[in-house]
Amino acid sequence: MQEQITLTTPALLFSAISLILLAYTNRFLGYATLIRSLHEKFKLNPNEVLKGQIINIRRRLYLTKNMQFMGVSSLFLCVGTMFLIFVGEQSVAVWVFGVALIMMIASLGISIYEIQISVKALDLHLSDMEQDESAEKNSPS
Repeated sequence: MQEQITLTTPALLFSAISLILLAYTNRFLGYATLIRSLHEKFKLNPNEVLKGQIINIRRRLYLTKNMQFMGVSSLFLCVGTMFLIFVGEQSVAVWVFGVALIMMIASLGISIYEIQISVKALDLHLSDMEQDESAEKNSPS
């Protein structure tokens, strides 16, 4: 059975993909700010905690790059799908659109993984602050 899609089918993803890419870009800009801050701290006082943070942020940065690549590729293939529909290549358009959907799924999957890593990193900071607070309360004044 031949599946039929119209120009509106891939166009429906435009707003969703655009919003996702905006969120990815904001995340990337946040990492850029954090990296600059870590760089300054590391230059002043290199230590193992900062080295661990740098390794973690590098990993998250590369994940974000891959999320963006997959998201932009998905958008590119959606546009390609629309062009293929426009020129009458319906069967090829269905396959290209399918690949676009798979790339968007991959992008979202990477995003979920990156969020998990980010939460673990923030949890370590919270634990460190809680330990510092407990040490202050238990220290003799």
